[in-house]
Amino acid sequence: MTTAREMDNEIDWSSLTFDYTPADINLRCHYSDGKWGEIEATRSQEVALPIAATCLQYGQEVFEGLKIFCGKDGKVRAFRMADNARRIKESAEALIMEPVPEEMFCEMVKKIVKLNARFIPPYGTGASLYIRPLQLGISPQIAVRHSTEFVFIMMASPVGPYFREGFCPTPICVTRRFDRVAPCGTGRWKVGGNYAYSLTAGKMAHDLGYSSVLYLDPREKRFLDECGPANFFAIKGNTYITPKSDSILPSITNMSFMQLARDMGLTVEQRQILLDELDEVDEAAACGTAAVASPISRIDDLDTGRSFVISPDNTPGPITTELYHRLRAIQYGEAADIHGWTTVIDLD
Repeated sequence: MTTAREMDNEIDWSSLTFDYTPADINLRCHYSDGKWGEIEATRSQEVALPIAATCLQYGQEVFEGLKIFCGKDGKVRAFRMADNARRIKESAEALIMEPVPEEMFCEMVKKIVKLNARFIPPYGTGASLYIRPLQLGISPQIAVRHSTEFVFIMMASPVGPYFREGFCPTPICVTRRFDRVAPCGTGRWKVGGNYAYSLTAGKMAHDLGYSSVLYLDPREKRFLDECGPANFFAIKGNTYITPKSDSILPSITNMSFMQLARDMGLTVEQRQILLDELDEVDEAAACGTAAVASPISRIDDLDTGRSFVISPDNTPGPITTELYHRLRAIQYGEAADIHGWTTVIDLD
């Protein structure tokens, strides 16, 4: 972990990885007695919690992730922050938590960016300022009950690519030993518990030389589900296909790619995708806020020994590449934002 003090020295922004480098300031806001309090700015990296807080005892916690970009024109942009505000609201409601108002969420994003402006990576480095909002249930409970008090926290960190390989194909694997979530569970919400169990499958994949696990649906284990911490999409002819399931988190990046694919004249299908259909795809990738797009070279079924070769020459496919560059161009202000996805943040 890089310290804030080390940031005072010259930093090689282009060498940043997706690790935590604490910015100067993080924000807090408490909910109690039926109302949200004032937004507080602090340099503390600690959170004081009752040992019986529901977030610690029963995992009553939700979070988000979004990025801030310094553009070619020198302007600082947030990408689709209102969508993150709406998604964390839905996650909070699913866990009986008081949702953060969208206006407060967006106000806090702008505030934390202004307070940590020196941590915004310069244009051209490929890095960005990652914002991590999270909400915790903090009422002390021993019985299994939901909290009535909450703390909403927003932290910031400059980051590089999620996958160290960057935008180049990597192999992933399929296994039926693990389910990401249960049927009718919390898969469509951004809940910390969803990711806790995935650590075991992720470590297994990494130990075997794969970048992530492509999960199958938890009910029948026939259809494609999430791809590690990201959504999955593939290109089949002139069609963009991506799995549809109540157990999949609705990725804001994937929604953006689907719209860009339509802009490019592709047909978009969000539907169930059989594992066997991988034999028919031309390109495939994992996508999400952290990864953006991570092309897939090969998908190995660890249980059957079958291998689906997506990229024989180990290069990203042309449509995946075009989608990636179109999205990045919008985020960095290099292309017109015709869908109104970005918000310019005034640092003055």
